[in-house]
Amino acid sequence: MGEWLLVLAGGAIGAPARYLIGESARRSLPSAFHWGTFLANMAASLLLGFLVEAGTDGALGADGQALLSVGFCGALSTWSTFSNELLAMADARRTAQAAGYLLVTVALGLALSFAGGALAQALW
Repeated sequence: MGEWLLVLAGGAIGAPARYLIGESARRSLPSAFHWGTFLANMAASLLLGFLVEAGTDGALGADGQALLSVGFCGALSTWSTFSNELLAMADARRTAQAAGYLLVTVALGLALSFAGGALAQALW
């Protein structure tokens, strides 16, 4: 199967997963905080760290990387929505909230990526 079809297939699963996470968070965690985007991005960070390390160790191969890392995780994570939410907070003069959202998302996302990689390394 062509690599682009694998990316497409992964994205076709990742995008609805992101939507469902967002909808579930909106219903379960009603607040001004953007839980759906945050949780989707954190899940993608953890999974991508795991997949990249697994790929480095040869466990996935090029097809697995295209399907899961690029397609699924690419569609699951959402930098554009995150950026839009930050801009909306800044426009509403919620600067401290925007700064906190930015710092926590980036720091925790990186930490989860490293944790996912460490988990994959421990398994292989």
